[in-house]
Amino acid sequence: MINVYSITTTSFSTINNDPWRWQPHPEVWLLVLAVIFFGFWAKRIGPKVLPTGTPIATIPQKICFVVAVLLLYLAADWPVHDIAEEHLYFVHMIQHVVITLIVPPLFLLALPSWLARLIILEGGYGSKIIRRLSHPITAALIFNGLSALTHWTSVVQWSYESGIFHYFVHLTLFISGLLMWMPVVSPLKELRISPPAQMLYLFLISVIPTIPSAWLTFAEGTVYKHYDDGFEMWGISVVTDQQAAGAIMKIIGGFYLWGIILVKFFRYTSKIRSENQHLRPAAGR
Repeated sequence: MINVYSITTTSFSTINNDPWRWQPHPEVWLLVLAVIFFGFWAKRIGPKVLPTGTPIATIPQKICFVVAVLLLYLAADWPVHDIAEEHLYFVHMIQHVVITLIVPPLFLLALPSWLARLIILEGGYGSKIIRRLSHPITAALIFNGLSALTHWTSVVQWSYESGIFHYFVHLTLFISGLLMWMPVVSPLKELRISPPAQMLYLFLISVIPTIPSAWLTFAEGTVYKHYDDGFEMWGISVVTDQQAAGAIMKIIGGFYLWGIILVKFFRYTSKIRSENQHLRPAAGR
C-alpha cells in the first residue's frame, strides 16, 4: 500500500530544500526602484539649482551609482537572499558585508556635493538628525550595536520567520552603514574627519566585530537551529557554515577595511611629503 503522507511529506521537503526555486521579493524591488527614482529626481532637479553648464554628476559618480544599485539588488534579491535565509549562514554574512561595507560608501561616492548639501545641510530638521547620527562616535555605536544585535539567535530566528522583519533588519543595516561611512567618504568636506582620524575610526570599526565573529567561529554545536534542517547545500555542514560566517565577518570584513586604511595612509603620507618639499627652501639660497 502506498503511503500518501510519506510521499507528500517527501515532496514538500524536496521543494522546501530546493535552494534555486524562484521566490519574489517585491519589497526589494520597491527599494531598488526608489533608489533609481532618487537618481532620476536628482537629474531633474539639478539644472534648477546648478549654474548653467555645470554637470549634474561626474562619470565616476555615475559609475558608483550604477554599481551600488546592482550590488544592492544582487545581495538582497533571489537567489542570494533565499540561500542566505534558509540554507547557508555564511552567505547571509556576505550579504551583510555587501549591504554595510560596500554599497553604502559607493552611494556616498556617487552623491554629488550639491545634492548632499541640499539634503544634509539645507534640509531642515531632518538634516539636523542626519548630522547628529553621522557623528563618528554616534555612527560607530549605532553601526556596531546593530551588527552585534542582528547576530543574536532570537533576532536571526525572527528574521527567518518574518520576511517583513528580515527586510527591516537589512534596511536598518544599510542605513547604519550610510551613517558609519559619512565621516570617511561624505561628499561634503565639512562632515568628514581628518585622514588620521579616519584611519583610527576604520580600525576601531574593524576590531569590534571580533567578539561576535569569535563566538560564531568557536561555538560548540549549532548556533542557529533553523539552519540545522538536515539539508547540507554544497555538502557544507552546519558547523562549518557558521565557522565560515565568523571568518568572513572578521577576515574579509577586516581585510577590506584594513586595505582602505592602507590606501588612506599612503595617500596621506604622500601628501605630507609633497607639502614638505614645497615648504623646504631651495638648495643654494
